[in-house]
Amino acid sequence: MQNNFQKLFQDYTFKSGVHVKNRLMMAPMTTFSADENDYVSQEELNYYKERANGVGTIITACAYVSKSGKGFDGQMGIDHDGTIEGLSKLADVIHSDGAKGVVQLYHGGRLAVPRLIPNEETVSASAVAPLEDRGFYSIKQAPRELKTEEVYDIISEFGDATRRAIEAGFDGVELHGASGYLIQQFISPHSNKRKDEFENPFLFPLKLIEEVKKVIQEHAKKPFLIGYRFSPEEPETPGITMKETFSLIDELIQADIDYLHIATTDAWAKPRRGIVSEKSRTELIAEYINGRVPLIGVGSIHTPDDAELLLEKGKTDFVAIGRALVVDPHWVEKVQNHKEEAISQQLKQNEQHQAVIPTPLWKLILEVEGWFPVER
Repeated sequence: MQNNFQKLFQDYTFKSGVHVKNRLMMAPMTTFSADENDYVSQEELNYYKERANGVGTIITACAYVSKSGKGFDGQMGIDHDGTIEGLSKLADVIHSDGAKGVVQLYHGGRLAVPRLIPNEETVSASAVAPLEDRGFYSIKQAPRELKTEEVYDIISEFGDATRRAIEAGFDGVELHGASGYLIQQFISPHSNKRKDEFENPFLFPLKLIEEVKKVIQEHAKKPFLIGYRFSPEEPETPGITMKETFSLIDELIQADIDYLHIATTDAWAKPRRGIVSEKSRTELIAEYINGRVPLIGVGSIHTPDDAELLLEKGKTDFVAIGRALVVDPHWVEKVQNHKEEAISQQLKQNEQHQAVIPTPLWKLILEVEGWFPVER
């Protein structure tokens, strides 16, 4: 192993006992490719199997825990026991080359897509419409505020989804508390105007963690981890700033989770509000955590040098790789075998099958200019 990339391939054991072979993770990325029943499709199985050969951990595309929370065409569900069979196949292909599998649990809240959910009625912490540029789709309608008992129902749905992930053979779940979706909607002063107990912005994620941990204790027969993904800032005013994020981090660490996962498209982006610093948000968050919990960094990681810099300068414990793994499924193997110069940097228009990319995702890659590096 070359000395300058050794850190990427150090193993690690989380406090829950889950052991991973290296510090490289596949970031959760929507594939839009579940079948007509929102079950895991064969194309998705092929896609993940091709990328399970080098990373230590794969975090799946987000799976909705409730029909009211579906946020994408072709999004896989984990909302009823009929999903377990397909999820079991997915866990098996992830494990086939030694990776660990984590299911990202999701509810879209006010960013759920009306035409995809019952009665086309979105729900949220409060009846506050999202900004038009929020989410993959432009959702403009104001949601209905969830009743207190409905909030507890959704907490139970996250617990039921965790049980299904356990029964399917996964190694953990990640709560999707980022990107403006429901968990973040309870934390944000823009979207949470409640007057009940859940006006406390941290109560909803803490109740989710409590429920998930209870389910793990009752059902897991092997080590099983719980992680949490968060967006450090949001564009809304009022909205989440670094100040609120530091408070959230303290609460999540106190809740005794296995890891925190930053959601950002650029690991080196500087803070916009709540703190004045020349350091990146990643660096500031890592310094604030100060080793209290493992941190996953992400955002514009294209080369092994990018990944190692995030571990060294960014002080993260793990690196999540997203689009670079879509472009080159064998990115990690090439680095490990000292062939990093052979890493593909862009897709060609005839490379869908070579790159093992599901058709719905491939169509979007070609349609959305600049979303992925494509030779046109």
